[in-house]
Amino acid sequence: MIVDDYKFLQIKDATACINQQVNLIGVVVETSAPKQSRGSDLFCSVKIIDESWPLGFHIKFFAETRAKLPYVDTLGDIIIVTHVVVQTMGSEVVASFKKRSSSFALFEGRECSGKEFVPYKFSPNYKPRDQDKKFITGLRKWCMQQKVKGLNELPSFKDIKEGKRLNLLCKILHICEVKKNEWMLFVWDGTDTPPLSVEAKLEDEMENPLPLDLDPSPLPRDILCTFPAVGTVLRIIVDQGNESLGIKFLKTNKWVKIISVKCEIRASLWRAVLMPFSRICYLPELDTSVVQRQRLYNERLPSTWGRMPFTCFPWPSYITETEYPDVPFVTLMNVLTHEEVTYKYRCVVRVVAIFPWRVEDFRSPSGIYRLRLTLEDPTARIHAFLYAEDGTKFFGDFDSMDVLREKRDMLLGVPEEDKSQEVQKVSRNPPWIQCCLKSYYTDKSDVWGSRNFRIFDTTFVG
Repeated sequence: MIVDDYKFLQIKDATACINQQVNLIGVVVETSAPKQSRGSDLFCSVKIIDESWPLGFHIKFFAETRAKLPYVDTLGDIIIVTHVVVQTMGSEVVASFKKRSSSFALFEGRECSGKEFVPYKFSPNYKPRDQDKKFITGLRKWCMQQKVKGLNELPSFKDIKEGKRLNLLCKILHICEVKKNEWMLFVWDGTDTPPLSVEAKLEDEMENPLPLDLDPSPLPRDILCTFPAVGTVLRIIVDQGNESLGIKFLKTNKWVKIISVKCEIRASLWRAVLMPFSRICYLPELDTSVVQRQRLYNERLPSTWGRMPFTCFPWPSYITETEYPDVPFVTLMNVLTHEEVTYKYRCVVRVVAIFPWRVEDFRSPSGIYRLRLTLEDPTARIHAFLYAEDGTKFFGDFDSMDVLREKRDMLLGVPEEDKSQEVQKVSRNPPWIQCCLKSYYTDKSDVWGSRNFRIFDTTFVG
């Protein structure tokens, strides 16, 4: 059956036209990144809705090159497709775009003076018609009046929860292939992921220490220095090959909406997983949601306390004090990427691990403190040493192991009921504390690789 060239079907009616050609007009609520088909073509999927079918209907597009696929500027834009064939794929009804006979045109979802009916992207065989204008106008009005599901569900990193599938609005900062056909995306939205409980035995820090990050190998300094110093850089794992999810077509420094990712916890660090059914849609810099997210970040940066973690407001715990109460805080990413190796900083961090873990081993036989603390904030984890007179200033020169043990447990967030169970695995919630750090190097020929950190001028006051 060949459809009437001047007739649009509502999506609800089109789903019943199996193996027939139809013309459709709808609001775009999802798109996928270009992927390689089983043949030589590339393909992508666009999900549309209209008043008759808010559940969404997928249109599959195939083309020889990426440039011939529909590139949707903004979710909420309007697409017209003609002569697409309705088919069943498994249990789902979809429409397939035929390269020779079908056509498409994309229009902005919002009215723009002088260009209301001019498509910003269209296929060569698209033919504009005056009759289309009333349908475009009608969809725009309907979309403005409705809170369309899928367009406004954009939680920030500070709202993520374990095991939940959600949509993320974020910026792709870096992409790397960790091993053959396994990829990792580094994304950011200017907010902080929530702090996590630490599920590890204290004694594990000797044989199985908490990792500083989830990266298979350390990122090169030139990459790390391109990351924002404020806000979490979330790692997203691609558990399928780049061919199936179009990873090789993604671009860095682009804002995207990532639809239906799963959030997980590994080594008390957040990560997300891009599933086979996930979708990625590029967003322009002037998209309303992008502008709002960027504005919130820009307002945070110049604030006196803008580099403090979100979850420690109005102030970190009072169990530590520093000698420099008026020095502004910086993040651990600031510390890691500062151009000067020998430098001093003031930070708000959590102590997630201590080595050695037994308080009897905190000092050498001659009484010198020698500890390695694992510190974290929303931007990074680092090792920082507490040594000699800095350790004495921090803990005090107590002979009582019980007092030292109590301080250790407070730093690590060991629950009161578990303090007598040193070696069992407990769930710890370390408090946010303030401390002073100094960076230094041990090998002048390898400044970046040998950079170390040490806690100083910080006192535990309880």
